[in-house]
Amino acid sequence: MGSNKRVFGQYKIDKSMIHISVKDFTLFPGLRHCSISEKSGEEFYHTILNEAFAKAYSEDTKLIIDLDGTDGYASSFLDEAFGNLVYDFALNEVKKRVEIISMEEPHWKKMIEGNTYKQWEDRRTSMPQQPPKITEQHNKWFRLSNGGLHEEVWINQDEN
Repeated sequence: MGSNKRVFGQYKIDKSMIHISVKDFTLFPGLRHCSISEKSGEEFYHTILNEAFAKAYSEDTKLIIDLDGTDGYASSFLDEAFGNLVYDFALNEVKKRVEIISMEEPHWKKMIEGNTYKQWEDRRTSMPQQPPKITEQHNKWFRLSNGGLHEEVWINQDEN
């Protein structure tokens, strides 16, 4: 009988976990916002990361996010993508469900978990009147609100 786990670097990933890789989105991650670069952190969040996390939340499983295999990152790409995740789902849920993998550049994982998460949780709880900036109109996205998972357009581009 085969194992339901596979080895990924130093991590064992259970098949029931959800796995996404930034390199499947792009080999050349851009900057923070859609308005200043293609393949931005904002775009990655709204087209890939938000839905993957909502699925992990709904299925009560882990979301493995692989940062390896790209040509590198601007810190603003990672800050925007992972910061929006904390803003929409709260730090405790993100820490409970997300595992970031980066064998090639482990300092990015440290930056996200050590700085980005805390800064965006502070923003979410201390300054809710200052939502993330939207530089392109996006389809509905998921957010934890009133004790449940809801999907809607939470912020319009013209509200920023």
